[in-house]
Amino acid sequence: MENHLHIVSFDVPYPPDYGGAFEVYFKIRSLSEKGVKIHLHCFEYGRGKPKELEQYCEQVHYYQRNTGHKGLSVSAPYIVSSRANEELIINLEKDNHPILLEGIHCTYFLQLGSLKDRKVIVRLHNVECNYYRQLARQSRSLSKKFFYLREAIMLRKYEKKIAASKALILAMTEKDAAFYRTELGAKNVDFLPAFIGWDFPLCQEGLGTFCLYHGNLSVPENEKVAIWLLDHVFSNLEIPFVIAGKNPSAHLEKLAHKKKHTCIVANPSDKEMQDLIQKAQMNILPSFTSTGVKFKLLYSVFCGRHCVVNEKMTEGTELGPACHVATTENAFKSIIMQLYRKPFEEEEVQLRENLIHHYYNNSKTAAQLINWIWTK
Repeated sequence: MENHLHIVSFDVPYPPDYGGAFEVYFKIRSLSEKGVKIHLHCFEYGRGKPKELEQYCEQVHYYQRNTGHKGLSVSAPYIVSSRANEELIINLEKDNHPILLEGIHCTYFLQLGSLKDRKVIVRLHNVECNYYRQLARQSRSLSKKFFYLREAIMLRKYEKKIAASKALILAMTEKDAAFYRTELGAKNVDFLPAFIGWDFPLCQEGLGTFCLYHGNLSVPENEKVAIWLLDHVFSNLEIPFVIAGKNPSAHLEKLAHKKKHTCIVANPSDKEMQDLIQKAQMNILPSFTSTGVKFKLLYSVFCGRHCVVNEKMTEGTELGPACHVATTENAFKSIIMQLYRKPFEEEEVQLRENLIHHYYNNSKTAAQLINWIWTK
């Protein structure tokens, strides 16, 4: 008997050029390779309708997201209410296939009780209430701070409601699974590792020529990290430092070009980004938030050489053994100076191969998910 599965994605997962899209895309690919017939439902608000998804899916449906004031609601957080689309529930009710909801974002009809007779899995991409509270702390804009705080408060109540539902909740980190159990009272929650884009490490042995920070630079947290590295680590550490990512602000571009040894690469293609990661001597990846899995870290561990991080970057993941952890700006400087002339060796590549084999193995992870959906 064929296994059919509805996947509802908060965004169009192609190209897989940021964390959420990355995980959804490689999950679709891995499940398809296992013979699952996927009916994909995407909220499209700027990423288009790529043909590439059709090779892994039986059907691909697109829905409009109600952005701005049209998406606001007094009963659900904005990330949820802006994805309330009647056409989606009509399509889901045409059959009785299991439903995988990507993120709290896509659970609007679950919380209404519209899916009570269906097998439903919710894939957590974050503990969203914690993530939005951290965004509020970091934001310098009063209006954004207010919005993030409002969203965090609503999300806490809302996530508790989802935790009490009959849906199977699958977290990307053990830490997020534990939070749902202990803080939100979830009884049906488990851990499923992230899907990744590599079957084996693409790291290159030897020496690179520069340090790299990469990410979506239009995200306030990522810009804040980039500025911190420029001001506190590389301001008087004259080692070549490159920042790379999407849509940097004019302010960040100006700062990055103030020193002769620092620069920025704006909007690199996927191939250019992978090339930068592989050629760097080390990826410098501090984080000011500790929710979910940071896909820039997965990318760096499995494609790059040395990784220098802080504890928040690896918290709740299995990636700590592949990283050098610093706690202060002086510790970052010290580790960077130690590693800049240290060749990346075969034993470190082997460590990363072991991580892929044991924890981030798409085939094993897909088999586990299939077992939960159709056997458990």
